[in-house]
Amino acid sequence: MEQESELVTGEAVVLDVRAAKLASRGLAMMVDVALQLIVLFIAMLVLSQVAVFGDEALALTLFLVTVVLIMVGYPVIFETLSRGRTLGKMALGLRVVRTDGGPVRFRHALVRGLAGFFIDFWGLGMLGVVAVVTSLLSPNGRRVGDYLAGTLVIRERMPAARTPYVGMPPQLAYWASQLDLTRLPNDLALAVRQYLGRTSELRPEAAEALGYGLAQQVAAAIGTPVPPGVPSWAYLSAVLAERRRRDQAKLQPAVQYGTPVMQSYPQSYPQPAAPAPVASPQPPSEPAPENPFAPPG
Repeated sequence: MEQESELVTGEAVVLDVRAAKLASRGLAMMVDVALQLIVLFIAMLVLSQVAVFGDEALALTLFLVTVVLIMVGYPVIFETLSRGRTLGKMALGLRVVRTDGGPVRFRHALVRGLAGFFIDFWGLGMLGVVAVVTSLLSPNGRRVGDYLAGTLVIRERMPAARTPYVGMPPQLAYWASQLDLTRLPNDLALAVRQYLGRTSELRPEAAEALGYGLAQQVAAAIGTPVPPGVPSWAYLSAVLAERRRRDQAKLQPAVQYGTPVMQSYPQSYPQPAAPAPVASPQPPSEPAPENPFAPPG
């Protein structure tokens, strides 16, 4: 069973992540141990030839060294090179991160590997009893190695969610049509789309901080800053909606029945006749709030 965990970044932003508990971590551990035993069996076959044709004491020494290297080196090497994932964690969609949400480095993986061999599982761990008890008592399913290394195992693979529809804020329709979006990277646009689809799942302060950071990146890429009085999410929505509109226009034929096809906005967002100040919406019949933009639901 998994539960949400709060990670606080170095910028004091609270991140809601889903910590991996005993069940998923146990399955990942079983996959890793099976692979380690296969490698260990192959190593024993090789070392047995050394014992037959050489010194038995040398073969025993090499065997003990090989066991330590396989049981400790396997998780250390994989978690260092893949930023917190072994083959078992890849199969279960898990990842090891620091308690501040950052990626693990070699020192974190080394502490976890040594603690796992000597304390959690094999040395003094009574074949994993220490790790199981510690994980059950921990609110985030952490074992002794996680506490010593300052790490946490989280679920990286979540059920696929429906792709959110990013709409054009009516107040920004004309303004967005004048933007130069040719320099907007695809990976940044994907990050913005994922953020807009998860704003309702994030804490307000976290959503605001992440939105501000993405808005600054988009503004630096396209060369157009956020208009005064416009929230970050509205700025990002306008940019993505305009980008989608232009991509869809490219798929349409340039000439239809001899008449050029005019590029227009979706019917739900009528195109204004003339540019209007971004921060000043048209006066409604009732007193309008100071901010005309309502956060997405």
